[in-house]
Amino acid sequence: MRLLIIGTLNGQIGAASQIAMKRGASVQQVDSEYAALETLRAGKGADLIMADVSLDVEKLINGLANERIVVPVVACGVGNDTQAAVRAIRAGAREYLPLPPDAELIAAVLQAVAEESQAIIYKDPRMGEVMRVADQVAPSEASILVTGPSGTGKELMARHIHNRSKRRDGPFVAVNCAAIPENLLESELFGHEKGSFTGAIARRIGKFEEADGGTILLDEISEMDPRLQAKLLRAIQEREIDRVGGKKPVYVNVRIVATSNRNMEEEVAKGSFREDLFFRLNVMNLKLPALRERPADIPELAAHFITKYAEINDVKKRSLSKAAKLKLQNHQWAGNVRELENTMHRAILLAEGSEIDTDDIILTASVSGAMNGVEGGGDIELAQLVGRTVAEVERELIIDTLLHCLGNRTHAANILGISIRTLRNKLKIYGDQGFQVPLPGETSP
Repeated sequence: MRLLIIGTLNGQIGAASQIAMKRGASVQQVDSEYAALETLRAGKGADLIMADVSLDVEKLINGLANERIVVPVVACGVGNDTQAAVRAIRAGAREYLPLPPDAELIAAVLQAVAEESQAIIYKDPRMGEVMRVADQVAPSEASILVTGPSGTGKELMARHIHNRSKRRDGPFVAVNCAAIPENLLESELFGHEKGSFTGAIARRIGKFEEADGGTILLDEISEMDPRLQAKLLRAIQEREIDRVGGKKPVYVNVRIVATSNRNMEEEVAKGSFREDLFFRLNVMNLKLPALRERPADIPELAAHFITKYAEINDVKKRSLSKAAKLKLQNHQWAGNVRELENTMHRAILLAEGSEIDTDDIILTASVSGAMNGVEGGGDIELAQLVGRTVAEVERELIIDTLLHCLGNRTHAANILGISIRTLRNKLKIYGDQGFQVPLPGETSP
């Protein structure tokens, strides 16, 4: 765990740092929002930021967003300035911690950040075989390609491999190749020099340099532009990268784990992905099965998510009724583990009896299932679609899927099979047309 603390915290900085370090965190401290951005630009990454609430937390969070640096921010401060705490949360801070620091509270925050903790829940023999192979190849230096449908846990598998590798004490840096505009992805991966393009206000160390000595995850690599694929191939072959606008190459020592929800052999055959790069990445291929192909994992995962969201929402933990378990196991899970997680989050909020029953489990029919009227909990008769435009049906499908995902754009895009950029563009159009677009956390429009 890499912790970056911003501010003096009225003398409490030393106590907070000591508590975090005793819990296994490595700690950096800077005095201002500007210094924090400089530190992160320089490739000194962080898994969590603790910021003094007396600083401009909104400016910090906006600065992170503008630099495309994804790090959760926790605001903290001395005294009972509730208005400052509210402003920080509204600006996007994950949590507010009062000071002087409470050891258990800081430990809980660190645990929450690390918790998805790279623990993969499974019981089904098919998933067990994948895990056996993953553990066998993790200590090697080989590049690994993790494939499987959206929502099956490919990033979790990448973290699992890193944590069992010889590089476990080095950084783990993830890059979502589908979420970053093509014209910015090169800078994100390889960095840039000041003035190398419009908006390059300072030197920025790229993700490859930030991951030096550790592992870099190239998530959804099949979305990468072929021109950039050639530069990535060189980085793998030569172990060096060129910053945008740079004058000399930079040596990097990283292990690559890449993921894709596509059939990579088909992408190569179509010419959209370089064959030589595919062979470089595909030294070992771990194929994650769809959730419906690992039925023994459904009740295990459901129980895990019930415990998780009961604690997060401070509600009573309830067990699943037999009928509810049967309903879960009969569902097709187009969104896989991610869809199951959202379903159980919703169920724990809706449940009122002694158990989570079938009425508490709201399922969304898959697109194909809905069109054919074969899946319960949201069947659509074909006759209901006749006479309506494709745009109308698409809009309802997108908004209903977003509601199903509690407003989470990334999860909804994965279930719909479209890029996050496409989804955001669609939602902007719907908003401009006057339709109500769900916000994160909303379960009804």
